[in-house]
Amino acid sequence: MSSITVVCIALLGILLFLLGANVTRNRALRGGGNQLPSDPTDRLLIAVRAHGNAAEYIPTMIVLLLVCSALSDSWVIDVLAVAAVFVRYVHAFGMLRSASLATHGPLRDVGAMGTYLVGVALGVTAIVTI
Repeated sequence: MSSITVVCIALLGILLFLLGANVTRNRALRGGGNQLPSDPTDRLLIAVRAHGNAAEYIPTMIVLLLVCSALSDSWVIDVLAVAAVFVRYVHAFGMLRSASLATHGPLRDVGAMGTYLVGVALGVTAIVTI
């Protein structure tokens, strides 16, 4: 496995834990108030969903990167690893910058679409490198 892929896997893991820490920070700032908000403009809800979304996609991307790296040492895996980091960080930044979860912005949309494309590309790469 290349060092580029290892660093990218680490960066994805770091992002997931930082987003989790951000949820904890927002809960602490809230104090004894409502810890289960439903208002799409609530900063805690936005933090929870940014973390939740990352938790839905990052582990699968990491597993696919590990599988692809085990099957091939192609530079394509490194490109997909860098792309995975880019799209997940863009998506997280787009969500956390959003004033409301009810609206989409370009960063959030690019991150989401990129996540789908990179995820599918990783899955196809794993299949064709068997």
